[in-house]
Amino acid sequence: MTISATSVRFDDHTMWVELSDGRTLGVPLAWFPRLLRATPAERQQVELSRLGLHWEAIDEDISIAGLLAGRGDVTTSPEHAA
Repeated sequence: MTISATSVRFDDHTMWVELSDGRTLGVPLAWFPRLLRATPAERQQVELSRLGLHWEAIDEDISIAGLLAGRGDVTTSPEHAA
């Protein structure tokens, strides 16, 4: 069985993802800088698919598998201290 998102909502600091198995994930917006910088209207333009979430206007794709594994934005590498 593939777990998918059934809805997405936001508060000031968190993205809440309702899953098809009944769970709700609360994910810090800080994990996804493009979502953090997006306007509330841009955040609402999410497209749900069997595997994840997509925002065309801000070029953001988030997999449900990644959320369940606790992964944030993997498009940038962490800064290393010298």
